[in-house]
Formats: sequence, C-alpha cells, structure tokens
Amino acid sequence: MNTIAVFCGSGDGALPTYKKGAEALGKELAKRGIALVYGGSCIGLMGAVADGVLEAGGKVIGVLPRFLQDKEIAHPHLTELITVDSMHERKHRMEQLADGFIILPGGTGTLEEFFEVFTWGQLGLHQKPIGILNIDHYYDLLISFFTHMNEQQFLQDKFVSMALVDADPAHLIQKFYTYSPPEVKTFMKKSQS
Repeated sequence: MNTIAVFCGSGDGALPTYKKGAEALGKELAKRGIALVYGGSCIGLMGAVADGVLEAGGKVIGVLPRFLQDKEIAHPHLTELITVDSMHERKHRMEQLADGFIILPGGTGTLEEFFEVFTWGQLGLHQKPIGILNIDHYYDLLISFFTHMNEQQFLQDKFVSMALVDADPAHLIQKFYTYSPPEVKTFMKKSQS
C-alpha cells in the first residue's frame, strides 16, 4: 500500500470533529509511509487531510482541474500537483495513482466519487480496497442504505463487504492490508442465434 486516494468535502462541515478526523487520517497515512492522492485543494476537509500528511512529513499528490486552479484554491505546499482538464479526468487520474480509496465526510461530489470507484470495483475494473471513515457517525445513514439495497436484492452480499468501515483512521487502514476483493464474473454478450 503505497498510495491512498481520499475523497472528501471542500468545506469543514458542521462539527469540528470532521476536520480533526481528516487531519488524523493525514497523520496516520504519513506515519505508515503512504502517500496521499487527493483533489489538490487547500480548503475544507481536503486541505485538512493534506495538511495532516504534510505536517507529519508525508507525501501529497494533488490532482486539480485547471478551472479550479484558476480560482486559486490549489494547495501551495504539495509534493506534486497534477493539473487536468476536467472533473472526469481528475477521478480517472486519481484512480490510476491510488492503491486504495477512503471517503471522509462530504457532499454530493464526495458521494459521486465514492460510488464511481465502488461501481468500478463491482465491475472488476479494479481490486482496490474502499474505506469509509465514519467520523462522528456521519455515514451511518449511507451504511444503513447499503443494508437496505442488499435486503432489496439490488446489492449482492459479496459487494456489501467491499465497503470497509471504521471510525478510527488506523483501524480503517489496517483493514486495507487484509482486504480480499470479491470474485467478479466477466460480463459477456448473449450469443445471437
């Protein structure tokens, strides 16, 4: 595990524990020698997780669309900043660079990023661990919804376990080391006769 991509909010959220949790995750990544791959911003939880890594002497790779760099929200102290043309290219580049993924509290953009890499895992496009850092119970409803999707037979049992959940950064990262991806069958077109 050399790199972990983190998806999270560009705001601090309502509770101070969100920012503290983001900083703690950053410090834990640096402590383990894992580089952070993230959206490249200096604001909100994005800035907090990057600051946590940098303060602990770790490596941070930001991936930022040019239109956001033009708005001067790029973090000024990154190890490396990669600029791309679009939000879609940003996600794709982050996926290429990462050995695993973690989501912190965030809004619709964070959820969109999480569900895209989760779906890619279901389809067998990657076999990387995906974690939910459930700071102060932020994702309790999402976790319950996974159970609901499973009960309603829209999410198979083997895919429910793809989402690794913990409230403690060290425990969550430890789960990454023992993660076994589900077996995924290749989708094939039906033969036409």
